[in-house]
Amino acid sequence: ADCRYTCHQECRSLIQLDCRHPGQCQSQLSPEGTLLPPCSQNVTQTVAEEKPEPPTLQEIKEKIDKYNTKVTNCLLMKLNEDGTYTGFIKVHLKLRRPVTVPAGIRPQSIYDALKEVNLADMTDKRTSFYLPLDAIKQLHISSTTTVSEVIQGLLKKFMVVDNPQKFALFKEMQKDGQVLLQKLPLTEYPLYLRLLAGPDTNVLSFVLKENETGEVEWDAFSIPELQNFLMILDREEKDKIQQVQKKYEKFKQRLQQTLQEARGKPG
Repeated sequence: ADCRYTCHQECRSLIQLDCRHPGQCQSQLSPEGTLLPPCSQNVTQTVAEEKPEPPTLQEIKEKIDKYNTKVTNCLLMKLNEDGTYTGFIKVHLKLRRPVTVPAGIRPQSIYDALKEVNLADMTDKRTSFYLPLDAIKQLHISSTTTVSEVIQGLLKKFMVVDNPQKFALFKEMQKDGQVLLQKLPLTEYPLYLRLLAGPDTNVLSFVLKENETGEVEWDAFSIPELQNFLMILDREEKDKIQQVQKKYEKFKQRLQQTLQEARGKPG
């Protein structure tokens, strides 16, 4: 009654106020006047209202026709009779850590790809190497292909045997001169995002990176892999220390040189 304090109904038992008129407040406290409805009800309603409606078949057809008019190469989208559609996406691989691949395995041939032969199953020997920075891989996928399937497909093409949960697919966008990265959920459909953005990769592109959000399941890594990470971090730490030491050594030399030149001069 005095401070006009309001709270949610489920929070009422947790509230402790230094009230100047406790008796008056308790007497005038009523659920109708001072309590708000539970916050969970409001959140549920908001989420339900913001959920977009799925596009109709006619809308998809119009978007595909508009998309194909902007394509400058032969990588067109094709609408199927069942309402699904196929097309191409390019994924930039920006991996800072080494990946694990089978040792002593020949490159995958067209025959292996057609027969879906998994060369990684032919040997238990493993080796690690760094993929070329910003390598680009083009994939032909369907509108029903999820982010999880894209990640698995990329790893299979490069014969990477690491757990797919170690990686994440991001969409990269440019806005106001800045590059924005947003992690995509595993259930998202990359081809639909490509359709909405158009074929221009400057507007939208896809990037495969390590999963850096803290959601990595470290149990999926083997002991040699974890030891390899420690070696990499140790090397990066030493390099950083050397850079700092060189920086301040140069600063020290300049300062000493300035002091020597200033000797004997007035002031």
